[in-house]
Amino acid sequence: MSPFNDLVAKAPIFFLVAVRIFAMISSTPLLSIQSIPRVAKIALAALVAFLVYPFAFTQGWQVEAFSLHYALLVVGEALLGIITGFFISMVFSTFSSAGQFFSYQMGFGASAVYDALAQIENPLMGQYLNLIAMLVFVQIRGFQTLFLGGVLRSFETMNCHVLITHQGVFLTFFLKGLSLLFMDAMIIAMPILGTLFLIHVAMGLLSKAAPQMNLLSEGFPITILVTFFLLSIALPLMINLFIQIMQNGFIAFEQLLADSGGVIP
Repeated sequence: MSPFNDLVAKAPIFFLVAVRIFAMISSTPLLSIQSIPRVAKIALAALVAFLVYPFAFTQGWQVEAFSLHYALLVVGEALLGIITGFFISMVFSTFSSAGQFFSYQMGFGASAVYDALAQIENPLMGQYLNLIAMLVFVQIRGFQTLFLGGVLRSFETMNCHVLITHQGVFLTFFLKGLSLLFMDAMIIAMPILGTLFLIHVAMGLLSKAAPQMNLLSEGFPITILVTFFLLSIALPLMINLFIQIMQNGFIAFEQLLADSGGVIP
């Protein structure tokens, strides 16, 4: 049987695969931004689905199209795609949150503008770290790992029935992921936060010792310059930490696939 005839014969399965991939693309950072045409997203989802669907649902599903059961399967596959995209969003929220933590301390608290990558209002430092993290993600071939590894393995191990029967596994995974998000963000921001705290304490002592000094107008330039100086020194080390956080995120996602009942080769 030719690939085209096989695709026509398995059109309902192919559509389920394409729905999950399109939902993942629509909720994944960088791929979900509005500047990418919807036609390109649909074409990418169809291409990846064409490559993946021969290995998907190997349990030998016999689904009847245009039925209520099939409609529920479509909704379930869309939820699985959104969950995968939300997982990637959680990883990138770590870096955005780290920038937000020290933006207010350095005097950039009122600099929140719309971030096209995160699709939220984000302070400038949050946008800067988010952009650096996105470049690092591309440099370590994160999208190749996500599509070639994560997508294929998710189809080999998970379906919408697993989402229903293993609710506790998914809930534990996301609660643990959210706690790690804030912990990693604090680890990234703590050196700058600690330094800025000492600067504010020193300025408070100077204001008591010399009340005639206008530290309010001089404090903002000092904190901004010190923050930029610390970023220029610590950025190489922060990039190594970014890579480790992303790799740990992929390992945690693979563990989720294993805990959900599938076997990862």
